[in-house]
Amino acid sequence: MDEFDFMDYNATDERVSGQRILDQSGISEIFHGAKPVIYDFQPPIDSTAIQPQDWFTIAQTCNTMAQKGYPKDKIEGIVVGHGTASLEETAWVLSLVLDLDIPVVVTGCMRPLNGKSSEAAANLLAAFRVASHEFSKDKHTHPNSPGVFVVINDEIHSPRTVTKTNTLRVGAFQSPWRGPIGYVDGDMVNITSQLLSSPRNKFSPDLLRDGLPRVDIVYSHTGSDGAMVRACVAAGARGIVSAGFGPGLGTPAEIAAFGEAIEDSNGQVTVVQSSRLGAGVVVDSKQHQDLGIIAGNDLNPQKARILLALCLASSWTHEQIRKTFELA
Repeated sequence: MDEFDFMDYNATDERVSGQRILDQSGISEIFHGAKPVIYDFQPPIDSTAIQPQDWFTIAQTCNTMAQKGYPKDKIEGIVVGHGTASLEETAWVLSLVLDLDIPVVVTGCMRPLNGKSSEAAANLLAAFRVASHEFSKDKHTHPNSPGVFVVINDEIHSPRTVTKTNTLRVGAFQSPWRGPIGYVDGDMVNITSQLLSSPRNKFSPDLLRDGLPRVDIVYSHTGSDGAMVRACVAAGARGIVSAGFGPGLGTPAEIAAFGEAIEDSNGQVTVVQSSRLGAGVVVDSKQHQDLGIIAGNDLNPQKARILLALCLASSWTHEQIRKTFELA
């Protein structure tokens, strides 16, 4: 591998084991009393190829480790190493299906472990510090409570708000509008936000076992005629997320097509309105209500898609789904 290549390094299809990452990062030397337990998923999966069934495997592994120990030692925290392409989506799913008394920390790196100036070791160290942090057990009311976190670039983010904002920069992961919920400063973990990491709604990980209902994203642009909406319906989508213009609006033709999709399916196609901007709230406007479109709150399109798919897999009513997004 070319240690100066930060862009095409995955062309070799090389995968690094958990033990090798620990050895090169020096984690074991820093946490003298800790016994890192390593679980390598086989076969390794590129983060662009993640499927709901893979989320199920990750969630079940976390549950097993937390509840039974692995293989027999008590687990104080879990760190999930993940490619950055879909890291935010995996973290969001885990936050929706896990309800553990220990922290689960998802981390990754923008530059490969063997590359010059890689931040992999620093991110892993920060993730271990958060995973071993003494959180309050009152996870439903206390901000300093265990849950699922994304830790990267010395920042602690909520899976609900974090997103990848740059293709190459090491500071690519940001939480637009809300910001990080804490920081890792040296060996200190500082939780600075009152925003709870864990969402209010929890789903069974079993919903992921056989895949999720098809939910597509339609990206609004000037001149869109609604053909993408009709194509999604024809492909069997049970849900559609509109990545609309600024305040959460599609083109007139898209809006008409969404209305037709809902009416023609007798409500069997659910539409959620998000925004392509990535920050800010989509309000539950009268126009949305009249058409039966659910406002996506401030969830970006990819996270709204996941939440909608889990709601549909749970066979929830339109009103239950609307309320879920309102409280998300």
